[in-house]
Amino acid sequence: MKQKLVFLFAFVISSLISAQSTFEFLKLDTSPRAAAVAGSFVANNDDPNVIFYNPAGINLLTGTPVSFSFLKHLLDINSASLTFSKEFEGIGRLAAGIQYINYGSFTKADASGTKLGEFNAGEMALLIGYGNQLDNNFYYGVNLKFIYSSIAGQSSSGLAIDLGLHYAIPELRWNFGFSILNLGKQLSSYFSTKEDLPLDIRLGFSKELEKLPFRFYWSFNKLNERQDNFFDRFGQITVGGEFRLGQSMRLRFGYDNEKRREMKIGTTAGLAGFSVGLGFIVSKYNVDYSFSSMGSIGAMHRFGISTNL
Repeated sequence: MKQKLVFLFAFVISSLISAQSTFEFLKLDTSPRAAAVAGSFVANNDDPNVIFYNPAGINLLTGTPVSFSFLKHLLDINSASLTFSKEFEGIGRLAAGIQYINYGSFTKADASGTKLGEFNAGEMALLIGYGNQLDNNFYYGVNLKFIYSSIAGQSSSGLAIDLGLHYAIPELRWNFGFSILNLGKQLSSYFSTKEDLPLDIRLGFSKELEKLPFRFYWSFNKLNERQDNFFDRFGQITVGGEFRLGQSMRLRFGYDNEKRREMKIGTTAGLAGFSVGLGFIVSKYNVDYSFSSMGSIGAMHRFGISTNL
């Protein structure tokens, strides 16, 4: 198992170096509800985990919501997140969040293969968010984000901001979102050359149908990436849907075209890029689960619980 972990970790590190970007864990979907709709959360307005996708979405939250999520990644890799939000009269809505990932234990050895013990690796991001109203049904939000990474006693850190806008049309049940995520720089690096953060510009919408208990999500992602054709910038798409089955159950599904394309092996991709999820309301708690397929590589399972204090 540890040999597999070393291989996977080496693969991740080599990918980061070749792509000249770091803190790739920030791309992970943090909550089971968001993951179930393939991360199409830029226009969400009723989940505290929206802080990770669009800080402007926190403005439409009510009460004092808090949420905890756990991600069972491949092999021994685990991740968790925690969010909290509260409205302050005359000031606006404040929010905080933490995202953490642990890559497990690794065998430490010298050049000749002599084992010298073990070491761990992990990364973390701390967020403080603020949101307020720009105009009627028009909101803005900003996150300040501190990022820290540690491998075998060595560390790297970064500082970033997230910017977001949210426009709602309540009478038609439309919501539109725009966000710029991970805009910042690496403060200290593992290597002599500092790397870029995984900048992501997103644009999307959600629509709740009037005569059917269904909400549809759509998101254009990575609009900042260079393409030969301008319209190719809109090629990275995630879509999802959420059915309300009675008062206490939710059924969700999603599709990510980029993950399906990247995880295709030969002529088949299996179920890569597809995700499903369930949500239950138990007393005053929302309990969520999601399954995200990575094709032949495996799958990721997420669990979460949220409530309003």
